[in-house]
Amino acid sequence: MDKLSILMPAYNEEKTIHLILNKIRDCNVSLKKEIIIVDDGSRDNSYEVIQEYAKNNPELGIKVFKKENGGKGSAVKYAIKEATGDICIVQDADLEYDPCDYQACIDPILNGKTNVVYGSRRLKNNVQYSGLSFFLGGLLVTLVGNILFFKWITDEPTCYKTFKTDLIKKIPIEGNHFEWEPEVTAKLWRIGETILEVPINYYPRTVAEGKHINWKDGVEAVWTFLKWRFKSFKLIN
Repeated sequence: MDKLSILMPAYNEEKTIHLILNKIRDCNVSLKKEIIIVDDGSRDNSYEVIQEYAKNNPELGIKVFKKENGGKGSAVKYAIKEATGDICIVQDADLEYDPCDYQACIDPILNGKTNVVYGSRRLKNNVQYSGLSFFLGGLLVTLVGNILFFKWITDEPTCYKTFKTDLIKKIPIEGNHFEWEPEVTAKLWRIGETILEVPINYYPRTVAEGKHINWKDGVEAVWTFLKWRFKSFKLIN
């Protein structure tokens, strides 16, 4: 394995996207980095900022795509199709997650221990969270998934979901918004994959600072777990 595909959905992140790209650039990872950014119909200058950054940092080989707004899941699906690395990791375009945790996320895959790694905010002493409702909502979604599938993970809604690329390309994803996450988790469990967790850092932002998710997404996540616990699906050949 020699390349890591960093999948970055972006929506109205002109204030932070160049900062997170700097962090990705400056963090050492044992694999070559491929950065795939999908602008999900931003209404600010995100796309222009990304293009300028890519132009000024050609050594990073940033691939930039722009599409109509369809939700985070739709942007992630787009990025997965464009990925050419051996491993994929999802990266938000804000500063909540630390790219220096990439190595911890990919090591278990490189070592042959698993095909899927989730970076858990709960396994590290991250004392901050965006708000009590976000914290409790994440715990509830994780608990529902654990109960339905007889599994035990600590942080299902984490951004840092890491997959062998040939595996995630086989998973059919219907969800176009935040529900893509419990859908993928459910389907991975359904086909017998083990999700290994590693501790990661977390620096949450508030709704006022641009956090997009809300309580309705939590309800949708619970429903999505229930749906894919029983609904049949076929892997992509």
